[in-house]
Amino acid sequence: MGAPETAKVRNVVLVGQGGVGKTSLAEAMLHLSGKTARLGGHAGTKPTLDYDAEEVKRGVSISTSIAPIDWKDHRINVLDAPCYPDFIGDAYAAMSVCETALFVVDAAEGPQPTTVKLWYAAEDLRLARAVFINRIDKENADYDSTMALLRERFGMRLGAVTLPWGTGDDFEGVIDIVRMKARHCEGVKQTEYDIPEEYRAQAEAARETLCELVAEADDDLMEKYLEGEPLTQDEVENLLGKAIAQRLFVPVFVGSCTRELGVHSVMDDIVTYFPSPTDYGEMPLVDGDTLKISSTDDRPVAFVFKTLNDPQQGRISFIKVLTGTLTPGIELVNARTRKGERLAHLYVMCGREMTEVGKAEAGDIIVTTKIAADTGDTLSVSGKVEAAAFQFPNSQYRIAIEAENRGDEEKLFTFVERACDADPTMHIDRDEETAQTIISAVGEAQVSVLLNRLEERTKVKAHSVPIKIPYRETIRRVASAQGRHKKQTGGAGQFGDCWLRVEPLTDGTDYEFVDEVVGGHIPRALIPAVDKGVQETMKGGVIAGFPLTGIRVAVYDGSYHPVDSNEMAFRTAARIGLQKACADASPVVLEPMENITVTIPESYAGAVMGDVSASRGRVTGMDTNDRGDTVVTATVPYAELTDYATRLRSLSRGTGDFTMEPAGYEQVPHDVQERLVKEYQDARAAGNK
Repeated sequence: MGAPETAKVRNVVLVGQGGVGKTSLAEAMLHLSGKTARLGGHAGTKPTLDYDAEEVKRGVSISTSIAPIDWKDHRINVLDAPCYPDFIGDAYAAMSVCETALFVVDAAEGPQPTTVKLWYAAEDLRLARAVFINRIDKENADYDSTMALLRERFGMRLGAVTLPWGTGDDFEGVIDIVRMKARHCEGVKQTEYDIPEEYRAQAEAARETLCELVAEADDDLMEKYLEGEPLTQDEVENLLGKAIAQRLFVPVFVGSCTRELGVHSVMDDIVTYFPSPTDYGEMPLVDGDTLKISSTDDRPVAFVFKTLNDPQQGRISFIKVLTGTLTPGIELVNARTRKGERLAHLYVMCGREMTEVGKAEAGDIIVTTKIAADTGDTLSVSGKVEAAAFQFPNSQYRIAIEAENRGDEEKLFTFVERACDADPTMHIDRDEETAQTIISAVGEAQVSVLLNRLEERTKVKAHSVPIKIPYRETIRRVASAQGRHKKQTGGAGQFGDCWLRVEPLTDGTDYEFVDEVVGGHIPRALIPAVDKGVQETMKGGVIAGFPLTGIRVAVYDGSYHPVDSNEMAFRTAARIGLQKACADASPVVLEPMENITVTIPESYAGAVMGDVSASRGRVTGMDTNDRGDTVVTATVPYAELTDYATRLRSLSRGTGDFTMEPAGYEQVPHDVQERLVKEYQDARAAGNK
């Protein structure tokens, strides 16, 4: 498999709702091109692309696979991206290095929530877009309704380039609107016919729509067309490639992946009309400059868009060559770390199979192994070229994990940390306050896969547990109390006596200590012991076991014994005094609050606002963004948001997204405080047994 020229490379990412047949389309393309002997993943055959044990078990793609297809003297790098919501981060990464996003939709379901979300992501990346309507051979398939839904959701720039030749059981092939021919395929054999008379009117109407849309790519030809002069076949074909690259036209294909009907047309049009890497435009750089993907620029620059920890191959880095030529053994510098990286071997990857190659030209996608680069890193000779990072989905699903065996915590943390380095949609943190290991991810299934791989590869068993909420305690009024500690054990005793006054701080200060003792009632050397005793007691709270905050403590009187008074005695006295004073100062529990911004289609706004109210939150605003979605802002207790990523997905049928940021602390309702105090008291009682 030789290295293709830049002009003959097409990088296409397959995206859409999970389960609509993206992998089936890639498998059909592999088979029809002769890359595989049988159609993978169909009629009992093993898939080439979904090879991971977790993918086989779950029946969905969870990681991007590459299918390099040689077709009509071109290389089509097909990136089969996972689009199940929990693994959608890989789709964002794959889109960042492709020129075209090919959306697969079901002929009965039309564009579903994930399709819509990824459509706008592709729009933000300024990708050319195309659509493949799959499963047109199913009983409930409806081409006209699906096409109407696509145009309703994504606009009128969508136009058919193939039409179905029959539907359901009567589906025989496709009608090629560009070439105005009917195509029937039997396996890898393709036969062309004249368009059947019963489809000619529909085909001519589709041809007229296509001409209207692509004519906008050339001012002179558009003027000619508007004056009533028809476009020639050569003009239509020349305009088609320009219109797709300029995002003026979205071609819509139709077919059946499992029957391999309509797939030939997709591959033919990809190599003929879809943009090459040099047509894509310029890659944005961190410094605000841009880098044009070019075969004539002799500076080798490579962008790492995905890393994978494979149990056999180790660390695999997926690379898009931006400029120049990469050869085995080349030394490049990582722009982020400023460290050298040696690309000892270069491979073309098809599913799991890796084939070594002698070079890779600009625009191509390859893999290499055993380099330290992370996802999003840029490698170049100077180390000064750094491509801007692409946008990942929010990782707002948070859960605590813990090893089942006490001695496995370090192995767990090391494995998960390495997994998070490879997948920027996952993060791991150690919460020192709650002593929990917290995973942030896109969704629950992502964490489940992580823990399964942890056990499979390290034999460490772990499970998820609820996140502990970092509550606080404070007081609401001024109170005073005496803390007196006296202990006599036969020898030297202990004696400490202090009067403390506590009062709430309202300026956001956590703690303030004031020494108001006069007349030497407590020696100056022992005053710091009172302060220390107060702070030690504050860590464990006074009513529910949570840290005490927002208080001023003044020591204003006391007494001491010249022999038995010492630092330990006054620390103990301070603890007693603080607990007694706070008990009379209306102690309350505070909970962390979050400001959330939720973006959903208008039809789900009522459900979201109702859920906010049911979650003890308050809606603070509602607006509409430039895409017509509703944006709800609210303030909600953090305790009610630990499962919000899952809840919002259910409320909005996968269409919603949200962000959140800390909004300080507020007093919990009385019933919540009673529950927290009881839980604390019960735990203490159980611990004393």
